[in-house]
Amino acid sequence: MSHPAPQSRSAHVDADVTASTARQYLVFRLGGLDYALDFAKVQELRPLKELERFSSDGEIISGVAVSRGVIMPIVDMRIAFGPRASRHDPQTDVIILKLSSCVMGMVVDGVTDIVSLVVEQLQPFPGIGAAPAVNYLLGIGEVDGRRLIVVDIDKLMSIRKLPCVPRQAA
Repeated sequence: MSHPAPQSRSAHVDADVTASTARQYLVFRLGGLDYALDFAKVQELRPLKELERFSSDGEIISGVAVSRGVIMPIVDMRIAFGPRASRHDPQTDVIILKLSSCVMGMVVDGVTDIVSLVVEQLQPFPGIGAAPAVNYLLGIGEVDGRRLIVVDIDKLMSIRKLPCVPRQAA
């Protein structure tokens, strides 16, 4: 069974959004909520079942995997964002991220689509202010009646420094 590719919804975004000012965001589900991250940070999308995985370092760091000859750590965000057991199903996806410091995989409940947003469409989180513990939260965006929690994926993945040195597989 093939995995559906994310579909663009940029045609459904407000008329104020233009191609020159809008940024594309990959939308993914995690614990029943919709999150979005800068699509420019996405190297590839893979169903979890298709990745060659080995080793297991802990609960959140669910081991390492090989994708296109690159060995990378895999972070299970389903465990990191909530006290629940990780359950793999056909919708479980891995977003392979090309961050400023490394390449790594992020396990999510599923990828839904790609949307376009401009900075003006992001509303700040009420009551958070500039709390350093949550500086990875950029705001809440709304597209087609859906509320998206927009995250700075580089900041989120650097909360706990991970040994992240991409290596070529032999």
